[in-house]
Amino acid sequence: MKLERKKMLRQKRVWRIRKKVKGTDECPRLCVHFSNKHISVQAIDDDSEKTLLALSPLTKELRNKGLTANVQSAKELGRLFGEKAKEAGMSQVVFDRNGRLYHGAVKAFADASREAGLKF
Repeated sequence: MKLERKKMLRQKRVWRIRKKVKGTDECPRLCVHFSNKHISVQAIDDDSEKTLLALSPLTKELRNKGLTANVQSAKELGRLFGEKAKEAGMSQVVFDRNGRLYHGAVKAFADASREAGLKF
C-alpha cells in the first residue's frame, strides 16, 4: 500500500514537470533516469518525438568504466554527455529531472553537464 502511494506520487510529479518542460530541435529536453544500478540520459525532441542523443553506462564505450547510480558516476556521465552534446551541435537544453528531487546525483549530473558547456 505504501509503495503504491509512493509510485503514484512520483508519477504525478513526472506529469507535473512534463507539462511545463518541452523539448524542441534547437533546445531538446534532457531527460535523466536513475534506476538502482544505472543512470541513463537522453536528449529528446518532443516535436518530432525522436531521441537525438542517448548515453548510458551500458553503451559500448562506457561499459568498462564501471559507472553505477551514485554521485561520482553522475558527475562523470554528466561531463561525458555534455561533451557529446557539444559535438552533436547542442548548446542549450531543457532539464527534465524525471520526478526526482534536485539534489545528490541529479544535481551532480546537472552541474557536470553545465561545466561541460551545456546551458539550461
